[in-house]
Amino acid sequence: MPMVIKKSGDREPFDRNKILVGIQRACQKRPISAEEMERMVDSIEEFLQESGEKEMSSTVIGEKVMQELHKVDEVAYVRFASVYRSFRDITDFMREVKDLLGTREKSKPKTH
Repeated sequence: MPMVIKKSGDREPFDRNKILVGIQRACQKRPISAEEMERMVDSIEEFLQESGEKEMSSTVIGEKVMQELHKVDEVAYVRFASVYRSFRDITDFMREVKDLLGTREKSKPKTH
């Protein structure tokens, strides 16, 4: 597994448990099984292994976590994004929700 480059520039070994804990917090009181959370972490690990990189920024890993959460549960996604992206106020939160709603509208099949 690659070393993780933190925002501070520090490097540390990849820790699967840190990713799992972050996902568990985001999914708290949501209808997401422990197996599904493990599957998300497996997918993130697979992504990191397949990258072949010796180092990976925590930003790239955080974005991958958000992609996985977005596929599974929009509420969990917004919860994680609010912490990960350090929303400063309700405007940041609303911008993320609007983006999420826009993405949902674009993916809906058109009915005529």
